[in-house]
Amino acid sequence: MNINERIAALRKLMKEHDFSAYIIPSFDAHLSEYVAEHWQARKWISGFTGSAGTVVVTTDKAGLWADGRYFIQAENQIKDTEIELFKVGIPGFPTYEDWICHELKEGEKVGIDGSVFSVNDVKRMQHKFDENKIEIVSDFDLIDEIWTNRPDIPTSQVFLHDVKFAGKSREEKIEMIRTEMKKQNLDYHLLTSLDDIAWTFNLRSNEIQNSPVTISFAIIGLDSVHLFIDPIKLNLDLTSDLEFSLIQLHPYEEIIEFLSKLESGKTILIDPNRTNIKLKNAISKECKIVEKPHLTTLMKSTKNESEIANLKRCQIRDGAAMVKFLYWLDNNIGKIKITEMGAAEKLAEIRSQGENFVDLSFNSISAYMSNAAMMHYAPSHENETELKPEGFYLIDSGGNYLDGTTDITRTVCLGPLSNEMKRDFTLVLKSHIDLCLAHFLEGTTGANLDILARHPMWQEGLDYKCGTGHGVGYFLNVHEGPQNFSQKLIDVPFKPGMTTTNEPGIYKENQYGLRIENTLLCVEDRKTDSGQFYKFEVISFCPIDLDGVLPEMLSQKQKNWLNNYHREVFEKLSCGLAAEELKWLKNQTRKI
Repeated sequence: MNINERIAALRKLMKEHDFSAYIIPSFDAHLSEYVAEHWQARKWISGFTGSAGTVVVTTDKAGLWADGRYFIQAENQIKDTEIELFKVGIPGFPTYEDWICHELKEGEKVGIDGSVFSVNDVKRMQHKFDENKIEIVSDFDLIDEIWTNRPDIPTSQVFLHDVKFAGKSREEKIEMIRTEMKKQNLDYHLLTSLDDIAWTFNLRSNEIQNSPVTISFAIIGLDSVHLFIDPIKLNLDLTSDLEFSLIQLHPYEEIIEFLSKLESGKTILIDPNRTNIKLKNAISKECKIVEKPHLTTLMKSTKNESEIANLKRCQIRDGAAMVKFLYWLDNNIGKIKITEMGAAEKLAEIRSQGENFVDLSFNSISAYMSNAAMMHYAPSHENETELKPEGFYLIDSGGNYLDGTTDITRTVCLGPLSNEMKRDFTLVLKSHIDLCLAHFLEGTTGANLDILARHPMWQEGLDYKCGTGHGVGYFLNVHEGPQNFSQKLIDVPFKPGMTTTNEPGIYKENQYGLRIENTLLCVEDRKTDSGQFYKFEVISFCPIDLDGVLPEMLSQKQKNWLNNYHREVFEKLSCGLAAEELKWLKNQTRKI
């Protein structure tokens, strides 16, 4: 079936269930950002391949809600379908809840699959729909009935993440969780987020592309631990190891029944943003439910001493791989045919040769000129552009290593640039530097700091329609909460040990896209009468292309930062480079 035929088949089922609308989100049963193919229902029904978005189908209309990262991509991918694009965050475009309320009449029903909607999402929709006397029915996965040959839930083998990399054993982490549970008078903690579970038990797998987690649920009790996972994924040694740690193993699908049989009067914590409504509804009515973020999320985001030491070494290897790739690109552009996919594959090949490499941390964004204006552009062998010795090339990439996860972006000047292009490149650099230079008081959040990166661009009437940076996991998801840099208020202050990307950019449709990204480690600064101050340490190392920089636009403080950064890049990456690569790096890190 093509996209319109799939929508027609869905409408037929909607009519049978008396649904006037049906909502298809991007999530899996764990509310993950990146999901296994089994749960990519929104992609299947719409053809839109971005990682975030929501589709709503009514009896006579269909809409896709996508954010600013995907406007151009979404328009291209749905142009031959009946689906209309609604731009999230742009004035004049309603939310999908408001749109449904406008399209439906009182008494009509909206269908959803409750296993892929969070508790908070359903609360928000319920509040809006109750005002308009519209009913939500959360019991039916209609996509499953029409998606023939739907992929199974993956069952890849699980392996231990050695404590020499993790820094703490699973027993130590469980004790940390229980200590916090006691403080909050909790009897149980339901863990649903895959990266939180992987972190807690020091388990990894490859069931989701570029995300080394395993599909499972867990319940931590004060005197018991339960892991719900398909037993086929555990070999005998790992099973014995987990049982030796007094972890009780259950089949994945038994989580619903287990929750329904919790002892009367017990208190259980669930994360309403990461727990689906089907799980909450399964919890025994005799239990008290506390809705707060997973206790593990903040613990996981604050890297321990071993993780930080390992990650710093990992970042140096990753930076050396970037240098080898950029040297290859600089010496071959215009001499041999290099496509976006070819360049990405070359970098992946170089990166894979590094110690402790496991996989890429996400599909590389390899984009030439106008393609880079799509923030999450994904080239393919069927649809890609050849690089030319002119203009900009953007490569956003990273690796998952046993000793860390990396995420770095460089915009490369392949040849002649206009004055406007150099101005924009320098503005992005100024924004990047100003955030790197931040000194801030304990208690400061990413929403407080985000303006530092946007300020240079706002002075020129420019902005980027996304956050400035995200937390990064440790041999886990490349996107990790709870902290970030964003205009959206997230009441999570920065703490020493948190790793967060700094990636401002400029994106001009049909022209070019620019981004410079490094990872920042929050560390302690000085303590004064005003309190404890923190700052950032840059832990990504790769030259920033000076051919795009207009030095006269930089303040002396910004020039000093750039020169000091490049000096450190050269010092840290020199070992292991060939003579010609080292000579190239010396020029790329020259003082301005």
